[in-house]
Amino acid sequence: MGCVTNHQRFILTYPDPILRMKAKAIPKVTKSIRDLVADMFRLMREEEGAGLAAPQVGESLRLFITEARPDDGVPERVFINPVLSKLDGDLIPYDEGCLSLPAIRGMIRRPTFVAIDAIDLDGNVVHLESDAFPARVWQHEFDHLDGMLIIDRMSPIDRLRTRKMIKELEREAGL
Repeated sequence: MGCVTNHQRFILTYPDPILRMKAKAIPKVTKSIRDLVADMFRLMREEEGAGLAAPQVGESLRLFITEARPDDGVPERVFINPVLSKLDGDLIPYDEGCLSLPAIRGMIRRPTFVAIDAIDLDGNVVHLESDAFPARVWQHEFDHLDGMLIIDRMSPIDRLRTRKMIKELEREAGL
């Protein structure tokens, strides 16, 4: 199982290898998981993100959070060991960014409807469905748990357009 440490966390950027790993399931909610979630909410809010996955802060665990969006009627949420189902509807393009790919954006096509089952911080099973913005956020964050990034889902045109920025991130990382 991934180790949850108490060091100062920060958001990892591409091409950090943790971002490409398939995250491990969380056997039970512990104090270290609660501390991780608190750190994740702090970081997500500092960077004004809509969601954040544990691999983005260096923890290869199947966990993500979403920010409260009162305008969309979305409360803040914790998703532990999430499972997506009923992905349905047209693949609609939407301009997505990612906290782990600073300044890189692209039109990502995703199904409009999704159902999600997960465990919350209290150990309760949660079942939600959405055909609005939350469905997109859940899919984006879920991708992180499988080592997938928006650059993997971009159109060829967006890949070409962002290639220089991606190469710069790789150069900064010493690749």
